[in-house]
Amino acid sequence: MSTTATADGTGITGSGPFDSLREQLRGAATAFAGGPGAVPGILSGMVDDVDRALGEELEIFPVRHHSPASALAMARRLREKRPKVIYMELCEDLLPLLDELRNCRLPVALQAYAHDLEGFPEGSGPLSVIAPITEASAEYQAIAYALETPGVELVLVDRSVDHLFQGELPASAGSASGGSGPGEAGDGDPGGGEAAAEGVQGAHEESAALHGDAVGVEIGDLRPRFAELEEHLLRHGKVRHWSEWWDQYVEQPLAGAGYDTYRQVMVLIGSLFRRLAPAGGDQLSRDEDRERYMWTRIRGHLAQTGGDPAECMYVCGAFHAASRVEEFGLAAPETGFEIAPATATEWLYGLIPSSHSAIEAQFGLAGGSVSIASAAWEKQVAAGGVAPFGLKGQKRKGAGAGRGRGAQAPAAAPAAVTDRLSGFLSSPPAAGDLDEAELLGWCVDIVRLARRNGYTSSTADAIAVFETSVLLAGIRGRARPTPYDFQDAAITCIEKDTVPGRRDVRHLCEILLGGDRIGEVGYNAMPPLARDVFDRLAPLGVSPSKRTVRRVLLDLKADPELEPCSRLLWRLRYLLRDGAVRSITGSLELGERSMQESWDVSLGRDQRSLIELGYEGVTVEQVLEHRLRRSAWEPKATAATALAAVEDALCYLDNPRFTDELGARAVELLAAERTVDDAPEVLRRFRRLLAYYRAGDSALPRWCESFVTAGYAHYCTLLPGAFTDEHSGVRQVAAMLGFLFTLENMALSLGCDRTQLELAVKQSHPEAPAKVALLWAAQTQLGVVSRDELRTRCAELLDNPLVVPAFPQYLSGFVQALSPAPALAPFVVEVMSGAFARLPDTVLLPWLPTLITTLREHAQEMVPVLIREAGRTFPASLPAVDAWVPPWAARPQQPARAAVAQAAPAGPVADLLAENPASCDAVAALLGCDATWPAPDASAGAPGGASAHPEAAGLLDRHPAAAEAVAELIAPTGAPA
Repeated sequence: MSTTATADGTGITGSGPFDSLREQLRGAATAFAGGPGAVPGILSGMVDDVDRALGEELEIFPVRHHSPASALAMARRLREKRPKVIYMELCEDLLPLLDELRNCRLPVALQAYAHDLEGFPEGSGPLSVIAPITEASAEYQAIAYALETPGVELVLVDRSVDHLFQGELPASAGSASGGSGPGEAGDGDPGGGEAAAEGVQGAHEESAALHGDAVGVEIGDLRPRFAELEEHLLRHGKVRHWSEWWDQYVEQPLAGAGYDTYRQVMVLIGSLFRRLAPAGGDQLSRDEDRERYMWTRIRGHLAQTGGDPAECMYVCGAFHAASRVEEFGLAAPETGFEIAPATATEWLYGLIPSSHSAIEAQFGLAGGSVSIASAAWEKQVAAGGVAPFGLKGQKRKGAGAGRGRGAQAPAAAPAAVTDRLSGFLSSPPAAGDLDEAELLGWCVDIVRLARRNGYTSSTADAIAVFETSVLLAGIRGRARPTPYDFQDAAITCIEKDTVPGRRDVRHLCEILLGGDRIGEVGYNAMPPLARDVFDRLAPLGVSPSKRTVRRVLLDLKADPELEPCSRLLWRLRYLLRDGAVRSITGSLELGERSMQESWDVSLGRDQRSLIELGYEGVTVEQVLEHRLRRSAWEPKATAATALAAVEDALCYLDNPRFTDELGARAVELLAAERTVDDAPEVLRRFRRLLAYYRAGDSALPRWCESFVTAGYAHYCTLLPGAFTDEHSGVRQVAAMLGFLFTLENMALSLGCDRTQLELAVKQSHPEAPAKVALLWAAQTQLGVVSRDELRTRCAELLDNPLVVPAFPQYLSGFVQALSPAPALAPFVVEVMSGAFARLPDTVLLPWLPTLITTLREHAQEMVPVLIREAGRTFPASLPAVDAWVPPWAARPQQPARAAVAQAAPAGPVADLLAENPASCDAVAALLGCDATWPAPDASAGAPGGASAHPEAAGLLDRHPAAAEAVAELIAPTGAPA
């Protein structure tokens, strides 16, 4: 080896194949810079990195993710070398998933997922990592070769998923692939960015969101990390984004290059980007830690197995091939680097579908670049340039699987390292002939596709696209038009300034050149839960291979055997929040059940959500129970959340024991609460649960009784403090009183003491006007304050000019009191109407905004009650208003009638009325009569006889049958009087 790396990575040069190139670059850099400087050192250092990587005993194969040139070079090299061990830069714990690729259609992504974290900062989960795999990638060729060739071992040597997140959680929001650059969405839309409407921009959103917020891991992220360098390359390369630059200046020249040329160019580019990366950055430090980890694993495996490095291959990103860490190479000295132990987190693994647009969004690639790369790969394969490897039994587009299983050639002897860079860098690009047939086909097809999508394109547009593509290629110094030139020409000639449909021309070009291919995870590669779901939904025609949205119609009255399918759909709708199962008609609520339902089911297309659900359990019911239990037992759980879990368990699960367990948890949480913030939610949910249980045939569960008794004592204890606490709102206090008053009968029957509530009300001394009104309403409900006294207090408030501005707040308290005391609705209407009748406009006009905002903020549920009561109180027609007398107005005094002495009717009824005047007083009060008894008349024959109350005597005279019936009940005929 001619170069050995020093601590600073510059290298000490001896004689070697790259000496001439090194001297040429140094001379050119010195002449360009006008003297010694940093540029000569950088250029010579790049050559040193190439020399070092190619001189390593273990063959290093540098790659870039989703690069057809890398995939072609990999397929060729595997057939030449036939290695027995392949070390690959990929999370080592993802290895068991690779065999499941046989049951999938690419692209798919390997996934690791964890929701119960141990050893990570609290609140950092759930964590998810994905590693997408496409057919046009070097890693897939290596995987297929290793799995289909007997005696070949594939070893993943990159950090495990657990190690990936250790110490990197703050930086894990982006790509973990080793320095993905910023997204290219804003690098300049190809000619039509201004014309794209919102609907067009959202055409790819569904597919691009397949990876969600998972951290992406890929082999060979290769992009400048120095923004000025990337800008310089794009400007002088006459391209707009990095993907186009790479395709033009690296991908196409290397597609037909030899293996030595490919390796040297890739390492050179990796070295350039590495040496120009910002020094001391966190990303570079993480890259170096990954390289130390991988080389440590490689040396450990070779030492353990005793393998021959000449029969091995190391597949890594070109950025890591130019590594300068001390641990680089098999002959590296021991540096004391140790791999930290993994945490106790239990990681779950599986496969999820991916797509070209999802990969582009994840790793900041230009839109359509992965589709163009896939089309270039298929074109090279169809031309017979290479026989690719494939997994047997895998669903693939085009040729059948396993086409790389042909007869193997003898293993190639290792060739001496020769300088291929000098010729590659000094020779101009090969002048390729214009493939008119291919370009004409593209032009005709894009016009046809555009017409199908609403564009008024014609044959003239096809000709214009052809000529413009050739023109753009000439302007940009290209020998022949690239797909990017064709895309720009199509946008210019067809789209112009109008997008008639959901797809713009850029999207149509992507479809034409390969489309946004979406992968599919096969049935056998799914977790047990997903397979169970598809098995149970088979009667509805739901299949994992169907990519469309299926409309499902259920008539449970005509087909009761479909009831289990309906229940499963409702559970999936509850668990899957991304719309994979959508209810169109029908409902499932507490105590309600629709007999006819319609659903939109897209589980075959939205496989990721169902697969990730399988990480949480074996069946849907188990996952649902686990989530409800977790929500009820989490540290921040409240009684309201536990009651919500009870309600969901009643709706979606048939497990009374589990429901009782959740109810007992709600009782426990209610007794432990020290605030009343959730009192309205607790009251609303518990009332609904009581109504559900009472409507059923079964008895009230024991936990409901415990909840009533615990809630009665709990709210009585907190009531005085809530009345005076500034942080407790009127709504919360009203909800507490609503619980105490509406459930009072049940609480007293279960052994509670009403004295506790009376003492709590007496100990309450609020100062806020709304709470004062609420306290008055509670006192009225308890009988401490009469309705007349309450009416008098409100009149005094209106008479006090200092209190009138705050009167809307008193009204707010009265309105909130309708929850614990609904009988106050007529009184609230009376008070509000009296205020509007008495107060002048100068007071009312400033008063109204406060009243409206107060009612809107605190009484969303109570205002309809007031409106209904006002509708019953006020006249229904305009002419009736003039003659209308409010029911709360004082009745006119009736003229005193002359007392008419009448003989008291004899019999037991008259004696009963005379001996018990309190009963008559109560009846008279209900009828609105004066209950004052005149002095007894001796001539009446009885003290306080019937003549003492002429109205009662007249009533008995007019209705003798009623008196006789009462007399018969009291003293039947024949019984002693």
